[in-house]
Amino acid sequence: QVQLVESGGGLVQAGDSLRLSCAFSGRALVIYTMGWFRQAPGKEREFVAAISLGGHTTYYADSVKGRFAISRDNARNTAYLQMNSLKPEDTAVYYCAAPGETYGAPTTEIQSYVYWGQGTQVTVSS
Repeated sequence: QVQLVESGGGLVQAGDSLRLSCAFSGRALVIYTMGWFRQAPGKEREFVAAISLGGHTTYYADSVKGRFAISRDNARNTAYLQMNSLKPEDTAVYYCAAPGETYGAPTTEIQSYVYWGQGTQVTVSS
């Protein structure tokens, strides 16, 4: 059974950085593309970033492009989200996710993701 566990969230000030980690277990991470999403209070869950199997192709939401970087270490079965120049509007619960399809292409479509972590809170104060 695939399981994902996020860590690394916290309370930071605007302009600070955080690195989120997503520990993947149950199957080999290398056969899954990965995505990060976030959900702010009162808002729908939204796409943040996605990465291909080997890590060579990445996609980002316009709101985080140039500030966030998604990466993965398949040997460690772990995905990451490096967040720099954080803004108060980045405050949300952040989730990592994997699609139901193996050996697929990275996708921004939330409905393609079947496996989800429990989320980690990121709060950015102004």
